[in-house]
This record gives sequence, C-alpha cells and structure tokens, in this order.
Amino acid sequence: MSFRRALIAFALSSGVPAAALAQDARQVDIGYEITFAGFAGFRIDVTARFNGTSYDVESRTFKEGMLRAVTMHYDGRNRAWGGFSSQGAQPTAGSLSIIVGDKPRTWVAQYGPTGAMNETHNPAWKPPPKHVIPDDQRNGSLDPLSAALTVGFAGDAACDRTVPTNDGKRRIDVLIRKIGMESPAAAGVPNARGDLLVCEIHTKRVAGEFDDAPEEAESKREQPMKVWFARLDNSQVRYPAKLEAKTGFGTIRGKLLWFRERPLTPQESQAMRR
Repeated sequence: MSFRRALIAFALSSGVPAAALAQDARQVDIGYEITFAGFAGFRIDVTARFNGTSYDVESRTFKEGMLRAVTMHYDGRNRAWGGFSSQGAQPTAGSLSIIVGDKPRTWVAQYGPTGAMNETHNPAWKPPPKHVIPDDQRNGSLDPLSAALTVGFAGDAACDRTVPTNDGKRRIDVLIRKIGMESPAAAGVPNARGDLLVCEIHTKRVAGEFDDAPEEAESKREQPMKVWFARLDNSQVRYPAKLEAKTGFGTIRGKLLWFRERPLTPQESQAMRR
C-alpha cells in the first residue's frame, strides 16, 4: 500500500464515532502520529463537538519532521456536520480545504435526503471526460470525514463493510474486513478497555482523477493496511488506536498520541444550535 493510500484509509478510519456521543454536550480531541520507515511523517488532529442530536467535527492532516523538511508542503482540513436519527448519523454537509505546495483548493459537498450530492469547487474543476465522476458513483458517496463517522458509529461492527468516499476529484471505495481480536498488551495499547478489534483495509479506485495509471487488481498489487480499533471511554464506541501498512519503501505506522474529552461550555453549546 502506498503512503498516500494508507493516509487516506487511516484518515477515514480515524473519524470520531457517533454512537453515544450524541447523548451529551461534549468535545472530544484526538491526536495521531503517522511515521514512515521510522521517521515522523504526518499528524492527524481531530476535534469533535456533540450537542444533543447535532455533531460538528473537524480534522487537520499535516506533515511534520523529516517528511515536512524534504517534501512538498501539504496541509489538509476536513469538516463534517449533521445530526442523528434512529437510523444513525445523518450527514448534512462536508468540506475539504487542501494546500499542496502553493496550490490551495476547497470543496464543499451538501447531501440530500436520498443521497444526492451537491458540490462546490474552488477553483472550478473541469476534468476531461475520462476523469469525470458519473452521477451514479458520486451520489451516495461521502467526504472522508463524514464517511468516517458512519464507520465509527458501527462500534463492534465497524469492519466487514465497503465505504464509498469522495474528495471532490476521486471516488474511492474503502473495503474493511475483520481479521481478529487482540489484547491491549499484545497490541501495545495499554489504555484500551478490553480487547481490540483488528481489521484489514484495502482501497479500490472507482472514478476520477488519479496521479498514476490504474492496475487491473489493486488488492493484488498492494498489501492491506491493518488497523486496531479500541474502546477508550465508557461507551461501546471503538476508536482507531494503531495502524501498520507495508510498502516497497518501508513500513507506515500510526499510533494514538492523545484522547481527551470535556463538557462543552454554555457558549459552545449555544453556537452549535445556530
């Protein structure tokens, strides 16, 4: 699995799960470190606010350490907001703001009740016909962070699913499969509450603009990424706590740096109601 694909897959899985969090007005802060061949690579910081039946989650992905010093600048921000119903999380919209080198782009996706997506690109995206994402593939897909919420909401059933993701230019399916359970000691996550759920993640191109040529079977040319999901609080929710992905240039590893939660202030609670 390439560094970029591992990052996409882990960013997807690191969304804050929605189950139980909707019951209280609180904020959750989570930090992750991604290393490549032993060197610091990326950080993923997540801040989520929940108030009753509403959620507003923001994440930031950025380079650090040696990777930041020797490679092109990258800074990505994703926001997802919506509500909850008896069917689970109901995304209202999601946005991406990405800077690669000195080229920024933003993308906002709004979701209709039947899964239809309304998009806004800045700058405008006018792909050639071979890179167009057709309506039947675009509708029903979600921005990475909104998609992550649907994974986390499943709790113990987070694995064994295919998640349709979209970043405005690329439609990718993320395929998640359970491969077992592991104790906190064996997984190296001592603060986990009970055994960790271990899953494999593959990615599959569907449509859009990609930097390299497609292969006939991506699952054969790339080894899957492994993610360990842990319970870290009193809920039944599972949070990604560890990852490993082998590439031809070394192993990508991810670990949880911190997990914090606190009640929302009255001002923060009021702001979410607007």
